[in-house]
Amino acid sequence: MLRLPPFDYHRPSSTAEVVAILSDRGPAARVVAGGTDLWPNMKRRHQKAETVVSLMAIPDLSVVASTDDGQAARIGATTTLTAVASHPRLQTQYPAFTRAVRSISSPPLRNMGTLGGNLCLDTRCTYYNQTEGWRRSIDYCMKEEGEVCWVAPSSPRCWAHTASDSAPILCALGAEVRLEAREGDRIVAVTGLFRDDGIEYLNKRPDELLTDIYLPAESGANHCRSSFWKLRRRGSIDFAVLSVAAAVWFDRSEHVERVSLYLGAVGSHPMPVAQAQEILQGSRLTEDSIAEVAHAARRVATPMDNTDFKGQWRGLMAERYTQAALREIAGLDTGTMPPNHLM
Repeated sequence: MLRLPPFDYHRPSSTAEVVAILSDRGPAARVVAGGTDLWPNMKRRHQKAETVVSLMAIPDLSVVASTDDGQAARIGATTTLTAVASHPRLQTQYPAFTRAVRSISSPPLRNMGTLGGNLCLDTRCTYYNQTEGWRRSIDYCMKEEGEVCWVAPSSPRCWAHTASDSAPILCALGAEVRLEAREGDRIVAVTGLFRDDGIEYLNKRPDELLTDIYLPAESGANHCRSSFWKLRRRGSIDFAVLSVAAAVWFDRSEHVERVSLYLGAVGSHPMPVAQAQEILQGSRLTEDSIAEVAHAARRVATPMDNTDFKGQWRGLMAERYTQAALREIAGLDTGTMPPNHLM
């Protein structure tokens, strides 16, 4: 049986108490909500903490509230994934977002896991996500105490990939988060929350607490159309080996005004396909233009052989799944896809 290491445990009743502890204890402190990621990682010694601060006794962090005439939404960071996925207004206004959340893991873990926890999910890698004995036997990798990235031994950086399913679609929808600290709060776009680094993957200081996620009114279903597609080996539980999140804004004549497209699980952060805007702006979504964007997505995807399936095949599927997501938005046939995808 894997056991947790010893640590100091705190269960404060306000965010002010949390950020005070984080400020005093520094990087040796971690926050926990549902614990579906942190507890297993600490048991396997992937992550360490001298102090663990629970967020689950703070009611204000587990609500879904309107912030702008019934369209924009504020979601507290400890709102469970089940509550997010089943929320009627979120399902209506942000269907691709709730689809992405519904794809995460399994029902029991969604009942415990939280949206803030999924956004901050640790990056993953075949050589990192193993038992302590296994990792010690080959020598530790760069992500934990070692000096070599075993996926790319000559690389000066870690290539562990992003594992969050909520992050790509929140990036595509232009969502923001609130980070609270002792000296004040700041609002950060979800696109700016991540770094292209398998180790230091969050643009968040250790003393900052993610408290809220904001979905903008302009990304609601009455303003844009969105889609989320995910590839994994099994139809549930498994982490994504690829995900595609797309949001498209049209004018009255069905010409594209704006498009936002992100790939998940093929790099250390949600990867934008910036060329999609250049290709699609001012035109209609057609089979040819969608194929052109999908080809651009294939060039952006840089999957490594550090998770399930071969990296080269996942790169090819990035093109196929981008086509499927945009074809769904355009109302076209999405075609036959590999087994255990999610749409």
